[in-house]
This record gives sequence, C-alpha cells and structure tokens, in this order.
Amino acid sequence: MPPVARLIRCFFPRGATLVALLLLAQAAVAAESSGLPLPRFVSLRSDEVNLRTGPGVRYPVDWIYTRRDLPVEVIAEFETWRKIRDWQGTEGWVHQSMLAARRMVVVVGSQRRLRAEPDDKALSLALIDPNVTGRLLGCPRSKSYCRVEIENIQGWLKRDEFWGVYQTEYIE
Repeated sequence: MPPVARLIRCFFPRGATLVALLLLAQAAVAAESSGLPLPRFVSLRSDEVNLRTGPGVRYPVDWIYTRRDLPVEVIAEFETWRKIRDWQGTEGWVHQSMLAARRMVVVVGSQRRLRAEPDDKALSLALIDPNVTGRLLGCPRSKSYCRVEIENIQGWLKRDEFWGVYQTEYIE
C-alpha cells in the first residue's frame, strides 16, 4: 500500500478512504493548472497547431491551425492542456506549449480603416481586410478604440471591428 494511502487509512474510517483519495487526486490536478484567469486571450505559437477533441494525444485531431499568432481564447484547462475557442467559435484542446501570451487581434466583418487617432473622423492609415491579424498594443479606459499594429503600421481600430479583446477590458 502506498504511503499516502496508509496515512489516509489511519485518519479516515473505511468508507471515507475513497473520498479522501479522490479529493487528493482532484487537488493534484487543480495544482497543475496555470492559475491564470479564465477566460483569457492568447495566441498560437506555431504555424502548425493541432486542435484535438479532448485534452490529450489519445484524442483525435479535429483541425490543424496553420496561422502563427492567431488570437484564441482559453476557456478551460486540464493539466497541460488548454481548451480554446477561435474567432469563428470553433472549440477544442491544444497543448499549452502551442500557446503564447502575446496579445493579437483578427479583423472581423468587412474591410476596416486603421485610423491615425481614436476618432471616426481621423486620417485613415490603411484599409485592412477581414481575417488579417495584428498585434494588440493597448485599449485605453476612456476610448472605444484600441491601438493595434498591423503589417508594421500602428493605428486605431474600434473594439467591434476586431476579435481578441473583451469589451470591458482595458490595456494600458
């Protein structure tokens, strides 16, 4: 009998031993999570990331992402596996090593204007096509715009023109 099981048997009656072992196992799994808030945005670290139907290599690959820096939302964790959701609503599991903390965005809807200032009337720096990705630089508290960098051009997009930041999230 393992030492932990002997210790538990000493302190708990027969019926409670199984419950105590289950609680210890659950605590061990919880201790292996990242401790970071859920949900949260991250990005793909590689040009090839397998999206699996469950948290482990024994689960089949459902999809293969081929876009490094694509923003995804971590919605659950299990040991070293992260359940993610992309901007189209696709969900699945990836290994944590395939994710980076780098904050990225993807333009959604129609073609968007990257503006020089956080204002609808500001100079247009570029027209950005849908599904183009860029780096999130900041989202000031007092603005409905966020500062982004797309193809080495820094400018402003409205929060509803891209995916990769929460409506109530502020990044300075």
